[in-house]
Amino acid sequence: MENAVSSLKEGMCVVYPTSTQPALGCLPNGDSLDLLYSLKRRERSQPVSLGVANLEQAATIAHIPDDVAALIEHFPTGSITVVLDSKYQLDERLGGARVALRVVSHHAAIKLIEEVGPVTATSANISGSPPESNPVMAALSLSTDGSNIPFVRGVCGGGVPSTLISWQSSTRSPDTTGTKVLREGLVTKLEVFDWLKSRI
Repeated sequence: MENAVSSLKEGMCVVYPTSTQPALGCLPNGDSLDLLYSLKRRERSQPVSLGVANLEQAATIAHIPDDVAALIEHFPTGSITVVLDSKYQLDERLGGARVALRVVSHHAAIKLIEEVGPVTATSANISGSPPESNPVMAALSLSTDGSNIPFVRGVCGGGVPSTLISWQSSTRSPDTTGTKVLREGLVTKLEVFDWLKSRI
């Protein structure tokens, strides 16, 4: 863990375990994101999500309506990623005025993020390639230029990703009718919409 913390602070990327798939983490600054996008061979037009240790940490980045907090607390921790209005303009690779946040649940991920603050939570694989099931193999798969990518050991929960939800607005309107499930994962669309209906 100490090596991963120091590596992140030095601007490097680190592979860490989550309750779903291994994630590739870096601090949310320009140089670190440059490295992450290079490792993943990802287009700049495709933003990545941020992992946070808790809702309090999330609230330093984005506006968190009461309904969003209730949604995240209702479903298993780590199963939901929510796109929200950011409190300040972020790097375009983090979404700019909108940011995708995931409260992590894996104990190693929580410990890491508590140490360094929010880190990216994108899957640890080259874009378009299937994700590996454990951090060690994921780090090796990204080390195509011979460099060693630091990793945190840990068992991931499985291949199904978190469910990605776009909340209509977290600053302008409490209306949830524009909320969309962008990617179905651990939580199904039906479960999300049943929960939304229960809030009306």
